[in-house]
Amino acid sequence: MSLPGSAFPPTPVKPLYRIGWNLCNGVFHSLFQIEGYDSHHVPQRGPFLLASNHVSYLDPPAIGVSFRRPIHYFARDTLFKGPADPILRGVNAVPVNNRGGSDLTAMRRALDVLKAGEGLLVFPEGTRSPDGNFLPARRGIGLLACKGGVPVVPARIFGTFAALGKGQKAKWGEPLKVRFGPMLHPDEFDPGRSDKERFDSAAENIMAAIRRIEEPQIPPAV
Repeated sequence: MSLPGSAFPPTPVKPLYRIGWNLCNGVFHSLFQIEGYDSHHVPQRGPFLLASNHVSYLDPPAIGVSFRRPIHYFARDTLFKGPADPILRGVNAVPVNNRGGSDLTAMRRALDVLKAGEGLLVFPEGTRSPDGNFLPARRGIGLLACKGGVPVVPARIFGTFAALGKGQKAKWGEPLKVRFGPMLHPDEFDPGRSDKERFDSAAENIMAAIRRIEEPQIPPAV
């Protein structure tokens, strides 16, 4: 599938996605001090995976408002019921069964997103960290990245654990920072072997790139 990004048209912006982006952008800039850094690493067109650490429910929207290109993301399949179904699909949500075991349907849907030349946000750890520290990457991200054969943009989010960590109450006004790292091409994370360790190695290589991203230092106000 590895076609150059220029072979794909720009990602269309669905009306609901535009509305949701504007709402989230307003909320995050009103309730928190959010800043995005190095978003030039996010490609303007073509398929890619955006892989980030995960410490809070705030992470997906905080990452989403840190750059303008529309992106897809996973959402629990039980939410896709009644009137919520078209709304979730309108904001680029992809149903996934996260109740244990592998979800081959979600994997196929994710690959379809990439084949269409669009971007997909994934959290290699598979769940929120209970203490803000990194968790091991799960095999799924390695499988998706290798099967998709697309670039991966690592990202790291800072501050959302303090703002709304697992089991904590929200703290408004917390500074949030989202920083994007240099794009990883498939030959930089995929060992290319055919053995069962291939996807584990790819997942760890992607997670290592996330860990290497350092927190940006905001200069004090003058």
